[in-house]
Amino acid sequence: MNATASIVSKVWSFCTTLPEDGVGYGDYREQLTYLIFLKMADEYSQPPYSRKVGIPAEYNWQSLKAKRGAELEVHYVTLLRELGNKPGMLGTIFTKAQNKIQDPAKLYRLIDMVNETEWVTMGADVKGDIYEGLLERNAEDTKSGAGQYFTPRALIRAMVECVRPEPMKTIADPACGTGGFFLAAYDFLVAEHKMDKTQKAFLKHDPFNGNEIVAGTRRLALMNMFLHNIGEIDGESMVSPNDALVADSGKRYDYVLANPPFGKKSSMSFTNDEGEQEKDDLTYNRQDFWATTSNKQLNFVQHIRTMLKTTGRAAVVVPDNVLFEGGAGETVRKKLLETTELHTILRLPTGIFYANGVKANVLFFDNHAASKEPWTKEVWFYDYRTNIHHTLKKKPLRFEDLQEFIASYNPLNRHERKEGWSEATNPEGRWRKFSYEQIMARDKTSLDIFWLKDKSLADLDNLPEPDVLAGEIIENLEAGLSSFREIAAALQ
Repeated sequence: MNATASIVSKVWSFCTTLPEDGVGYGDYREQLTYLIFLKMADEYSQPPYSRKVGIPAEYNWQSLKAKRGAELEVHYVTLLRELGNKPGMLGTIFTKAQNKIQDPAKLYRLIDMVNETEWVTMGADVKGDIYEGLLERNAEDTKSGAGQYFTPRALIRAMVECVRPEPMKTIADPACGTGGFFLAAYDFLVAEHKMDKTQKAFLKHDPFNGNEIVAGTRRLALMNMFLHNIGEIDGESMVSPNDALVADSGKRYDYVLANPPFGKKSSMSFTNDEGEQEKDDLTYNRQDFWATTSNKQLNFVQHIRTMLKTTGRAAVVVPDNVLFEGGAGETVRKKLLETTELHTILRLPTGIFYANGVKANVLFFDNHAASKEPWTKEVWFYDYRTNIHHTLKKKPLRFEDLQEFIASYNPLNRHERKEGWSEATNPEGRWRKFSYEQIMARDKTSLDIFWLKDKSLADLDNLPEPDVLAGEIIENLEAGLSSFREIAAALQ
């Protein structure tokens, strides 16, 4: 067993004993992140890094490691409270932090397990594997999607490779989750550019700005950023707890990279005059929006366009309904085609997100100054969905799987592209362009465009493996049920 597998196995083995004490995977994950953060901060405070981590000696990792029994539990509770009262990023990370592991012996075992590993030297992928495994277990445990936290790392990396952020430019994510896009952009900038002192200082302090309304997820984002050496531990938080959709902040960015939360509508519960609970669809009345709607994804698309500088560029993950929904959806698509250059759409397969049956796409668009003529002249589609089969466990999405798309996108000069599809010579080609006129002529200006034949429908000898087929049937049924639930909820 390699070192990675050994650590993952250790994390799991401990995880399975905790539900007996009423500690769910979510709580366990949270405690684990506190402890790993403290351990990594301790590693960074020592040579060769010797970083200023801002954690007082009386509440650092060494102080925690030295305690046992009831004394340990009391100290841990105090530590969480005191660090939560600190200014800057450190205080934000530990805001409202609570100890959920009441058995001091198990808490000590967990500390001991974390202490045995050198976390700083561990690759990001390893830490990601541990964390994603916890997310998966949590999703299974609660029957709720961990999709709010999770965008496949391979997809994030591919989107960053296409956008190719440059030094001294700003990057925003209005629903940043655990900060995956920020970290991938940071890694890309470090790998691709030999930066001078000014550029390095900017990268540390200035480029990133995010929103995340879920407190635990925001905490993880800030931990991730600090451990990547982004920001100062006593500096201001780069991730706001505010709902990004409520208002235009007035700030404009060079890049927006985002996977806003899925889910058809935003709503809030209230008590009516008869004392009964009612739900009211949440709409955002903003002057800068083209359409008022309770569809959360359409609102995010509008908001992201507002966030961009006139030279700004965006890559955004959206579910299929954004491509074909009528009413407000049609208005948003038309305006997006007119006011920005919507140049590329990547169609994604099912089986890459935790939520079953999710059909998603990546929209790539560049903002421009106002013009009488539509900015979009043609939209290039890459169909990585038809006849593609992925599962989270047996066949997860890998960065290598998206290499052909990246090559087709041609990030170094996207104006020099060649179609992979040809009716005469390559009808199976996945890379095809459609003109602005062709799209405008479609019903409801639908961008839900596909041309490849589903081989499993035409050729019974070419069916996927039984487990893949069973998974796809389950995904389709669950997606159908989800749609019916939305309809039923709307009728109430």
